[in-house]
Amino acid sequence: MADRSDVTQARAPSGVAAFFDLDKTIIASSSALAFSKPFLRQGLINRRAALKSAYAQLVFALSGADADRTERLRAEISSLCAGWDVEQVRSVVNETLHDVVAPLVYAEAAELIEQHKASGHDVIVLSATGEEVVTPIAEMLGTTHSMGSRMRIVEGRYSGDLDFYCYGEHKAIAARQLASERGYDLASCHAYSDSSTDLPLLEVVGNPHVVNPDRTLRKLAAERGWPVHSFSNPVSLRARLPSPSATAVAVGLGMGAVAAGATLYGLSRRKRRD
Repeated sequence: MADRSDVTQARAPSGVAAFFDLDKTIIASSSALAFSKPFLRQGLINRRAALKSAYAQLVFALSGADADRTERLRAEISSLCAGWDVEQVRSVVNETLHDVVAPLVYAEAAELIEQHKASGHDVIVLSATGEEVVTPIAEMLGTTHSMGSRMRIVEGRYSGDLDFYCYGEHKAIAARQLASERGYDLASCHAYSDSSTDLPLLEVVGNPHVVNPDRTLRKLAAERGWPVHSFSNPVSLRARLPSPSATAVAVGLGMGAVAAGATLYGLSRRKRRD
């Protein structure tokens, strides 16, 4: 369960925000991973592309999240999504979002969000997943604002270029920009993440929290005395999840394609062993 003590001690003055990562912080998996099977069924990715992407994802997962590896994975995703028809992608998201995302929200995260709202805090979701997936999830949770990655669209297709990548240092930049626009006192703000890649965001606020942290982030949290939250109870919020808007996400969907490749890679290795 989320720890109430550092959130609801007293009703805070206005000008405080709580910034939340999405995947593995609010949601018990990758929001993009959930779309891997629909992508394969709809022909957005083929076996060769999936296996190539799987390798990039496996290297990223096993070797850490430094800037060079992050950039290589971003480039792989952008290349994979280039040329995808926006309307086709929108159709896949519309048909599957309720089934694949609604059951994944951590009850502890939903409760913590409500605690912040009750304390008068704005709640903001910042995620590397595409904004057209991030936005409806954030709205379903009743958050104040959200920001995700944006892929450029040219003549109805994804160009392969990113207009904004909401990842790493860019999350901290987004938090500072929102603080300037909305009058937040960052020293009084909170941030929650599972990943060491969000260290810039955690360092920009006065109240950083880690949720189910990776090894690097767990070590840093112990060294710095940051609160550690353990979320383990995903619950279905299917009835509350709204439909996405017309322009679908590319980066988040690309991550789903990468994850689909990882699944195929694992299955192919298992088949060779049998």
